[in-house]
Amino acid sequence: MSASNEGIAPNASRLLWAGFMAILAAGVGFAIRGGIFDNWAKEYGFTGAQLGAIGGAGFSGFCFGIIFGGLIVDKIGYGKLVALALIGHVLSAVVTFMASTPDNAYNFLFWGMFIFAYANGTLEAVANPLVATLYPKNRTHYLNILHASWPAGMIIGAIIGWYLDDKMQLSWKTQLALYLVPTVLYGIMFMGQKFPKSEAAEKGASFSEMFKSVGILGAFVACYLLSKFFADIFKGTGNGELIGMIIGGVLLLGAAVVSKFSLGSILLFVLFITHALVGAVELGTDGWIQNITGNLFSSEQGKALFIWTSSIMFALRFCAHFIETKLKLSPIGLLLVCAVLAYIGLNLASGMQNFTMALVALGIYAVGKTFFWPTMLAVIGDRFPRSGAVAMSIMGGVGMLSAGLIGGPGLGYCKDRFAGEALEKADAALYSEYKAATPSKFLNIESSAAFGLDGTKLSAAKESKERTEAQQKVVAADQAGDRATLKADAWIPATMALIYLLLFFYFKAIGGYRPLTLEEEKA
Repeated sequence: MSASNEGIAPNASRLLWAGFMAILAAGVGFAIRGGIFDNWAKEYGFTGAQLGAIGGAGFSGFCFGIIFGGLIVDKIGYGKLVALALIGHVLSAVVTFMASTPDNAYNFLFWGMFIFAYANGTLEAVANPLVATLYPKNRTHYLNILHASWPAGMIIGAIIGWYLDDKMQLSWKTQLALYLVPTVLYGIMFMGQKFPKSEAAEKGASFSEMFKSVGILGAFVACYLLSKFFADIFKGTGNGELIGMIIGGVLLLGAAVVSKFSLGSILLFVLFITHALVGAVELGTDGWIQNITGNLFSSEQGKALFIWTSSIMFALRFCAHFIETKLKLSPIGLLLVCAVLAYIGLNLASGMQNFTMALVALGIYAVGKTFFWPTMLAVIGDRFPRSGAVAMSIMGGVGMLSAGLIGGPGLGYCKDRFAGEALEKADAALYSEYKAATPSKFLNIESSAAFGLDGTKLSAAKESKERTEAQQKVVAADQAGDRATLKADAWIPATMALIYLLLFFYFKAIGGYRPLTLEEEKA
């Protein structure tokens, strides 16, 4: 049955595909940016941790966009938020293109990435609750279709980077500008459309009622991550951690007041924590995977592998309904299987020695990560209809903020730490020559400080056509760092699998998983 026939509104199909195009624009920009990390390292001398922090802003900004948008979407309407996102996408390009020297590049790239992500988050604050409202009887299927646009955008972005960067060797600014094409298209597709209200808003639920299930527990997860974000922003003052804790505490107090000091749902609290892990492993890995595979094999093979995994995700996200109905897997069962596959895939990827093995390992990982994000959103829509756009938006924000604080920077930190340790073990004198000027840290924890390899010197060693013995050692150490990073990354889906297994038994104990009505949730 077609999307238009199942939707509750006559323009359901157009709104679904407009949302599809909006998230596709985000995917295109994300893939192109991931593919030009090596350009930035070479041009500006960035370390892995610095690149991870810039990439992390591409997730942190999303958090603010989706949470803020989710809180006000039922009050101001979807159309105004779409217009705000459109402005943000254009402004992001302007700010990013102002990067010109090693002295100013970091700040312009960081904030350009942040604004880009804010626009993406605003769009998801529109698209997720909109599709969940339009298709209340089949949320898992249609949310997966909506989010098939993400890998579709990454495929397009990777192909653009492959051709324009590797073949034509055009500037990274020219490559990046092309995400503005789908940006214009989603603006046109949303133009003049009438939007439905969520079930909770339609029945007159107050914002306080919508926030009740989130409560203090759910807000704590988001506020903790926000405190870490602000601690990083204000780290130059010397009191970053204190400032972050104060801001996080004030926001948590505000959330408690809004929810009338409701503790919130323990299930929703667990889902928020789990989605933080989803953001770290799925989006954090996606942000680095082209760089890692390109380093282990070649730049072209890295892009080919990225297209391969994205193609698997794109195709499978149209199959969620088949998996639910024919294979009889509940959303929780599907998530459990996916977590196990992601763990296996990343472990295999850490030891891949040839392109064929990489296709297999990353293919397994791609199948695993395919259903994480949209199916988690579907679970929220099914079990917490009263919370509507609010809970979905906060959970999406938690996932993206985790990717920005833990996933992207964490993998960059691991690359630096493991590569530095490998080179120091192989040749201590050579390590002293190649180590970065400043240490890399995880979450600004002093005891985590480790010196990676200088980006400019490392790029020179990689690009040398006739590498010296010393350069060969440096490249080998860098590759060893990448393999160790993938192995460490695999522990995240392993943890998720344990949580999903416990949730599976929980739902079995209460009679099985099923969607709730607004009245049932209130009861």
